[in-house]
Amino acid sequence: MEQKPFTPLKVGILIAALTYFLFTLHATFVLSWIGEWEPLMEPIRSWILVTDVTAYIFLIFRFIAGILAVTTAVLYFVKKLTQNGLYKMARLVIVFEGLYWIGLLPSGIWGLVPTAYGNLRIPGTDLGFSSSLLLSTGIPCTVASIAVPISLFLLAWKLSPNKPQRPAIKWATVAGFFVVLSLWLNNSGMWIITAMTEGMSYVTKSPEYLTSFIVTVGGLLALASFTAYYAKKTSKAENIAHVNLRTAGVIILGLGLYFLWNYLTWVMFAGANWNEWYAWVLGHNLDLWMLSLPLVGLPLLFYSRPSSDTEKTV
Repeated sequence: MEQKPFTPLKVGILIAALTYFLFTLHATFVLSWIGEWEPLMEPIRSWILVTDVTAYIFLIFRFIAGILAVTTAVLYFVKKLTQNGLYKMARLVIVFEGLYWIGLLPSGIWGLVPTAYGNLRIPGTDLGFSSSLLLSTGIPCTVASIAVPISLFLLAWKLSPNKPQRPAIKWATVAGFFVVLSLWLNNSGMWIITAMTEGMSYVTKSPEYLTSFIVTVGGLLALASFTAYYAKKTSKAENIAHVNLRTAGVIILGLGLYFLWNYLTWVMFAGANWNEWYAWVLGHNLDLWMLSLPLVGLPLLFYSRPSSDTEKTV
């Protein structure tokens, strides 16, 4: 895309790749979660064991993806990568990232299984669904573990310098939509659970809590809807010259600012306050690396095509 050796976009991609790798490196080698299921009663004990171990096994695939992403970004940065090499490395990163998302499936199944203690009772039975599990794992993890990897695998399959660009562009935008949708489902679920547990007054008493709640439940939904619109519109593009990269930059910037906002508000305002939301977004959220995405989104937002690429974008 860029011919200059050093550009804001190249620097942003390199920093984002490093952040992606470092966050995953930390998660891979922090093993304090092992044995957390021991004091629990059945069947929760077995579910925690299965979901934790499965998620960790598939986390290793993201760790590999992180290594490959940094390697690719460095080689791209110093222009030591051929076009064929770039495509090959990108496909590997995409495949390993897709494998990581599959590891969320057991958590999704757990959240969808009716139990005797579920508060959403099934008429005519002694079983019910747990509203907290449905919101935190059942719906978001099921969607994420199926839709995201399928779209990523199809993207990797279609991504080749020897194939038409249109299918790859289509699946790249579809995968982007499902990622944003999954993040909305997951983060909204955690905020709603916090409000259910602490009471809505707990959320409204603090400007930063209320802002985060609104931005999560409403803002991410708006971003997901806009991403869906962009994916549908961009599916008509025959090649990358027809893609509106500035609009892609808006989406990437918005997603990155969301995570950066939540992290900085905790650093600046939360103090000793800790709740289920912060426990999730800061303690268990493996997508917090996306706070570095503004460094990619901003250059795309102001990106100007070379004069040879002045065809109409969609």
